[in-house]
Amino acid sequence: MVAKRIIPCLDVADGRVVKGVNFVGLRDAGDPVELACLYSASGADELVFLDIAASHQGRATLVDLVRRTAEAVTIPFTVGGGISSVEGITELLRAGADKISLNSAAVRDPQLVSRGAERFGCQCIVVAIDARRRISDAKGPDANWPDANVPDAKEFDPKGAEAKGAGWDVYVKGGRENTGLDAVAWAQQVVALGAGEILLTSMDGDGTQAGYDLALTRAVAEAVDVPVIASGGAGCIDHIAEALAPGPEGGSASAALLASLLHDRVLTVEQIKTDLLGRGLNLRPLEIMKKSQPL
Repeated sequence: MVAKRIIPCLDVADGRVVKGVNFVGLRDAGDPVELACLYSASGADELVFLDIAASHQGRATLVDLVRRTAEAVTIPFTVGGGISSVEGITELLRAGADKISLNSAAVRDPQLVSRGAERFGCQCIVVAIDARRRISDAKGPDANWPDANVPDAKEFDPKGAEAKGAGWDVYVKGGRENTGLDAVAWAQQVVALGAGEILLTSMDGDGTQAGYDLALTRAVAEAVDVPVIASGGAGCIDHIAEALAPGPEGGSASAALLASLLHDRVLTVEQIKTDLLGRGLNLRPLEIMKKSQPL
């Protein structure tokens, strides 16, 4: 059985790690390389760096950050943001990234997923999907949720998401643009094109610490045959355990992405993994992680 993974996420803007709620209200959370070293040393299985402004501003992801991170940590890491060509993928992999994440570019040019997978292998290509629930309103049952009505942490119920709408729309450009694509169908399409992993973020849950959108995560995980990373909403260890748990009550995710919980020092990776291992979840033991760190 493949071990479940705990993956800290570092959203980067202007060279700093930032965090917000529902993709807005960003605040500074620290230096990306320093945080990468901290999380690596405390037992993280992998890291994810997302240059969250790159696609919106038309910039390339900072290659220098990738080089400095590759020199500082030994665990695998994924980089995304502003990658729009095979050349861009090549540059980041050569700089030291283990995987690259495509989001807006995959929607604009789905064949980029295929070209990347053919050249570097499916294991290097992650497709990030930012999804927001559709709910009924006066305009009809499939109308999209207006930005002004995005729920806060008290309103969002991750376990009741299925009852609140007829699916999830895919957003791009840092959550600014609704593509009209259905999240589950889009996940199936990109996997067919060669994606080796799905990074699935609930925009409704992002930063709220109210829990992952289990219905969304489970729907995608059951629809594809590649690992799905659950993202958006972790507020406690119970939420992480739920996202990783199989069956109708869990999210069936292969990995849990974490940001606010770690950046705000609410929990450490070591505390999370120790607790989850105690619950019988299959994770990489902490002793092995510590032995793999550089002296």
